[in-house]
Amino acid sequence: MGDDLGEEWWAHDANSDPSDGEETEVKQPTEKPNTDTKPKRKAVTEKTLKARKKRKSEQKEGSLPQETEKDKPAKATKKRRKKKTITDVLSVSEPKPGCPADLQNLVTQYFSDKMSVIEQEELKLQDSCFLSSNDMTHTLSSYLKQVCPKWAKIHKQHTEKSSVILLVVCSSALRTIELIKQLTTFKGAAKAIKLFAKHIKIEEQVKLLQKGVTHIGVGTPGRIGALVEKEGLNLRALRYLVLDWNWRDQKLRRMVDIPEVRLDFLKLLQSGILNGCREDKIKLGLF
Repeated sequence: MGDDLGEEWWAHDANSDPSDGEETEVKQPTEKPNTDTKPKRKAVTEKTLKARKKRKSEQKEGSLPQETEKDKPAKATKKRRKKKTITDVLSVSEPKPGCPADLQNLVTQYFSDKMSVIEQEELKLQDSCFLSSNDMTHTLSSYLKQVCPKWAKIHKQHTEKSSVILLVVCSSALRTIELIKQLTTFKGAAKAIKLFAKHIKIEEQVKLLQKGVTHIGVGTPGRIGALVEKEGLNLRALRYLVLDWNWRDQKLRRMVDIPEVRLDFLKLLQSGILNGCREDKIKLGLF
């Protein structure tokens, strides 16, 4: 049968056009897949990029609000509000002069979970333990002249080394220097010493106290307490303890509003000040 077909069959098969017939019809749908989608996707991408660039440029120029300000998380907003609340309370609160009850409440709160009820009763100070408080109209010198009217006689009678008869307690080294300058018109011939930790070693202060008679000590509760603990400063001759109670720093904090200073101050009171007050040897003043 292959011979009957002759050479025409082979010629027909070899010269046939592959694009004809059923095979061509099957391949036609796959030659141009998704020809309509590619240009659209590219056009959308370019448009989006232009819009983003335009928005960024407008944000830099200030014509549009920053996204970071608009879409801040809730947690960050809470933190910001908390800080603002603290600042507002300090800035809008009217300054009120301190009184003995303020100090008594501070002492009671601190020792409430550290002592028994009976021991806490022993911490309470009588009104006679306190000097008159500053009504915020006095300078330090004028206040001390009011509460220590016999200062000239008292400081002449003091001859004991490593001790003082007047302690002024404040919150920082800078405040110490300011207060010593304010003492000029009050102290007269009395000698004053700076008692703070910044740039002054405690050993140097111990030597200064041992070298001669000192009448007034001005400093921070941390350094004063350390000197008392090391026996570089004794409290036997102490008659007046004045607290820089009403002064506020740049953050509007009083001495007792600063946690570390408050803690040092309460420890200093516990080191012998409160006992001296109850025995009527030490008078407390809130400046």
